[in-house]
Amino acid sequence: MRVPFLAGNWKMYKTVAEAVEFVRSLKGALAGVQGVEVAVCPPFTALHAVARELEDSNIVLGAQNMYWEEEGAYTGEISPVMLKETGCRYVILGHSERRQYFGERDEDVNAKVKAALKHGLVPIVCVGERLEEREAGDTEKIVGTQVRRSLAGLSGTELARLVVAYEPVWAIGTGRTASPEDAQEVNAFIRRVLAGMGGEEAARQVRIQYGGSVKPENAADLLGQPDIDGALVGGASLKVESFAAIVRAALRV
Repeated sequence: MRVPFLAGNWKMYKTVAEAVEFVRSLKGALAGVQGVEVAVCPPFTALHAVARELEDSNIVLGAQNMYWEEEGAYTGEISPVMLKETGCRYVILGHSERRQYFGERDEDVNAKVKAALKHGLVPIVCVGERLEEREAGDTEKIVGTQVRRSLAGLSGTELARLVVAYEPVWAIGTGRTASPEDAQEVNAFIRRVLAGMGGEEAARQVRIQYGGSVKPENAADLLGQPDIDGALVGGASLKVESFAAIVRAALRV
């Protein structure tokens, strides 16, 4: 049984003070919640303070990115060792904004995934197609290539530890959402690709999230699909009420 996993990607929002105030309120809103895993992924500057605030809570910490080297002359980068020290359990890798704005390739994501696993972090590996690719009927071609290249060289055991997030680029921050049926179709396809890479048992264990304008109004329909094991939430994770409502929706399905 895959435990639903809801992760809030705060992107470049919230100062340290705002982040601490937010998680303090979120802890109260989710006190006693069981049967679902919840993570918040603040900016790097707030990780340490948020980690302290989350101690002895049912919410875990994630980061939004990292570099694949443990240390070195890489100005502005953050290593997996540094993330682990702050208390991170998860790290988002290969988000479409990293690919689009910062030129990250599948090969870069692959190096980061391997480094994260080596240091005991769980990667949330993002894949997804652009609108023109969907309209051309290339969704499976694009998403399949991203999955295979981003996760190349991993054993079935390593694959089973991952989280994959299907985030159609055309739905991120646009207010547009894939229909539950369309999202389920792609998530099921991703699971078949994973089975071909690491075996059926590993593929059954991988949690595959959906991301892209997830909000309280559509969360239950999306999370009720058999191959949608949670959500990577953007804008709606920036408000306690909306993020908590999405978590509660996961418990109802």
